[in-house]
Amino acid sequence: MKLFIATLSTETNTFCTMPTAMSGFEEYFLRHGTATQDPPNLMTEALHIWRARAEDLGWEVVESLAAIAEPAGLTTRACYDALSGEILADLAACGGADIILLQLHGAMVAEHIEDCEGDILARVRAQCPQATIGVSLDLHCHLTEKMLDASDLAILFKEYPHDDAGPCAVALFDLAHKAHQGLISPRMAMYDTRMVNLYLTKTGAMQDFVSDMTALEAQPGVLSVSLSHGFPWADVADVGARMLVVTDGNQALAEGLAQQMGQRFFDLRNAVTTRYVPITEALTAIDQTAGLSVLADMGDNSGGGAPGDATHLLSAMLDRGMTNFASGIIWDPGVVRICQDAGIGSQLVIRLGGKTGVVSGTPLDVAAKVMNICVGMGQHLGEGEEPLGTLVWLRLANDIDLLVNDLRVQVYHPEAFEQVGIRLSEKSAVAVKSLFHFYGPFSQISNHIVQVASPGGTQPEFRNIQLKKRRVPFWPAVDQPFDEEPAACLT
Repeated sequence: MKLFIATLSTETNTFCTMPTAMSGFEEYFLRHGTATQDPPNLMTEALHIWRARAEDLGWEVVESLAAIAEPAGLTTRACYDALSGEILADLAACGGADIILLQLHGAMVAEHIEDCEGDILARVRAQCPQATIGVSLDLHCHLTEKMLDASDLAILFKEYPHDDAGPCAVALFDLAHKAHQGLISPRMAMYDTRMVNLYLTKTGAMQDFVSDMTALEAQPGVLSVSLSHGFPWADVADVGARMLVVTDGNQALAEGLAQQMGQRFFDLRNAVTTRYVPITEALTAIDQTAGLSVLADMGDNSGGGAPGDATHLLSAMLDRGMTNFASGIIWDPGVVRICQDAGIGSQLVIRLGGKTGVVSGTPLDVAAKVMNICVGMGQHLGEGEEPLGTLVWLRLANDIDLLVNDLRVQVYHPEAFEQVGIRLSEKSAVAVKSLFHFYGPFSQISNHIVQVASPGGTQPEFRNIQLKKRRVPFWPAVDQPFDEEPAACLT
């Protein structure tokens, strides 16, 4: 038995003007068949699990590319062709495989291909028509018919923040093994909920919905139930939340359950979405709060394709006269270089952030002391560790600490601050450039978390996002999308 494994992962914000090129993969994570020799991260954890389980069964394992880039704009043609071509070339070189398992993201868009994952899966299927093909996807994927047509099995992360990549990989391996043995006959169906938004799975109605999906998998004939949340900052035809159900040989059951759960999710639309608070309201709210307050700078989340150098929230905090707070991670390679040249202990006047474009706001001119510089650090996202690049701790007057780096990455964990020396337990507030991935670890140190509707490349006003390629109406752009007819195809 031969198993072929690979991962290719980035999430494309089509409104972002920064292209995703090969340098983005080289800076973040790029391995040519050797990813399982490194510690696992979110998108390589599956490769580690699949290799270990296959080798325990005495299978031959062919490990191909593992390429991960922080989200940005369209992937360049040359980059996508090179990376996808490497996977296909490796598959051809090994003579094909009995089972092919891919960890993809699901929201990668190239200059010339809107559905990159569908394209990869279709090419793999054409090359190995008899293989059992399984794909694990980030729940922020654009689930498409092309993906399902080209694969035997598709399973999505259920949790946001994503702390279930490991269980997802185990489930996909086991189902693919059974399918290849002929013990099961997977049938897949999806249902468009006509919703475009973000959904935190750790509390309230959304947590209950995830629990119900898991419980449904225990019913006879049901193999897997997933919800594709979609990635809202992508102007593509298939953007939006979709239910996916996999059954054993029963297409009607898959279609019925997908529709049933999808309609139920739509009915819960107000309960499963979070209220995002304007900056002024958020800062007023934390004035009344004792202990550490956590402010999510949602509009400038590099994990959604924003630059990571926006100054809107930080500027408002400074203008308000706030003291004793921390903020980060601000992406500013130029400032990092200046601080490295000056050295720890230096007193500098620097122009910080606001450099990438209009969505980043105005640069801030600040007097700061370089408190620390750390190279090669990481932060945990679930069990995996993600890179942080070079970190610089800057201290302004009034005990204001800023965390700056040279690698675009969102905040996942308090250790991003703590390991350079910033003691969050001593702060009144911390502003983190993140959407939801920070939530679990930060909720362990604060019970007051505010999701701030800050301006930027990932601003959360989903009602106003210009999705011109989606032909089917969606909520919240319209109140009752199922009552309206799809728009004509755009050419």
